[in-house]
Amino acid sequence: MNKRNIVIVGGGITGLSAAYYLQKTMKEKHLPYRIKLVEASDRLGGKIQSIKKDGYTIEKGPDSLLVRKPAAVNLVNELGLEEKVIRNATGQSYILANNKLHKLPKGTFMGIPKEVGPLLSSGLISSKGKLCALRDLFLPKSKPLEDQSLGAFMRHRFGNEIVDSQISPLLSGIHSGDIDDMSLMATYPNFYHLEQKYGSLMKGLQKTMPKSNKKKMKNKTSMFFSFENGLETLVHRLVEEMDKNIFSVNTAVDHIEKKEQGYHVLLSNGMVEKADAVIIATQHDAVPRMLSQYDFMKKLYDIPAVSSANVVLAFDKSAIKNDIDGTGFQVSRNSDKYRITACTWTNKKWPTTTPKGKVLLRSYVGKPSDQSIVDYSDEEITEIVLKDLKKIMKIKGKPEFSLVTRWRDSRPQYNVGHLELVNSVRQSVGDLLPGLYLVGSSYDGAGIPDCIAKGEQAAADVIEFLN
Repeated sequence: MNKRNIVIVGGGITGLSAAYYLQKTMKEKHLPYRIKLVEASDRLGGKIQSIKKDGYTIEKGPDSLLVRKPAAVNLVNELGLEEKVIRNATGQSYILANNKLHKLPKGTFMGIPKEVGPLLSSGLISSKGKLCALRDLFLPKSKPLEDQSLGAFMRHRFGNEIVDSQISPLLSGIHSGDIDDMSLMATYPNFYHLEQKYGSLMKGLQKTMPKSNKKKMKNKTSMFFSFENGLETLVHRLVEEMDKNIFSVNTAVDHIEKKEQGYHVLLSNGMVEKADAVIIATQHDAVPRMLSQYDFMKKLYDIPAVSSANVVLAFDKSAIKNDIDGTGFQVSRNSDKYRITACTWTNKKWPTTTPKGKVLLRSYVGKPSDQSIVDYSDEEITEIVLKDLKKIMKIKGKPEFSLVTRWRDSRPQYNVGHLELVNSVRQSVGDLLPGLYLVGSSYDGAGIPDCIAKGEQAAADVIEFLN
């Protein structure tokens, strides 16, 4: 049998997962396929990047994987990485509101109140705000809608105060987005379905989630995990498990041409890869250039993307005069005096990352309304972050070192209508470009486990198509 060629465009976690699962199935079923993965940058792994510095383990991108998402856990087990896994130290999380750190109320799920008692005893929300939040229990379920903003949905159920002070910091923070623009159905459709089924989001959460109690809180299990030498351990092991000749870094795709049989993928090094199937696992805004002859691809430009930066600061423990017992905080929407959006006390969340007697802080900037900060110099961004942190933690002296990482236009936003847009483009791809697949964080889930799952699905789709 003649070999069938598969080209994967993009060497982030989605592309690597697709390559891994393709190769696995090829070997198990003795399929006559050849894989080629091309990556425009000089490294594999995309946003996952771990470095070592002065005894610290520093993440330049994401710092963990979610335990409850099976795709990542299954892959870790398949790769034999269980013994390398570390769990985050559980601890109190805070929300910065009204110039004060408030403990994230118990009895919540991602900031959404689940239980009445903890809501009423919270010091974060005013009495009026609490009464507004309780109306979720008595409002009828909303009229069915194809889509709406996450903010509009939450404000209708709980009122503005708790959304801006408690819900938005957590839900918006995950996506670096604006809760009033974010699509409910593309980001958290489960909330809509709970409300539709139970007539109340609080009632739905109570019915489907276990009730918290003091004993469980003391023995709280970790929600996140990483690896002893950083999250990039996963990338290294994935690459080790695959044939080395499938990877080409520093190689961009200039153009993709549909032929009578398959595709020609024109590369920046002048080479042409012939492909029977193509998986495009790059960010969406690169796709219309590769397939410029198809006007429907220009719709992808309508998916916005925001920039962000994170600042890592290392201190001697003696420099932190107000040492707070917790793992970090999110900044409420109404805290206009602060330009940071969150801070992780990394040495407490991930103790193995930091030498004894040292403190490692990781702060984030780049609100949707404050995108210009990402273009400031390292010194300017660091100064802004330090100024904000000193208001909260009473830091004395300068950091032993700082490290600024920018991610420009790298956070796709799932705004209202996102699913309709993506489905429209994919429908056209299916009609006109059979054997070509669009996957990755721009479309179906920004988290690493979601990207792994979509990479695995793309591999299965390709094999079904070629068969």
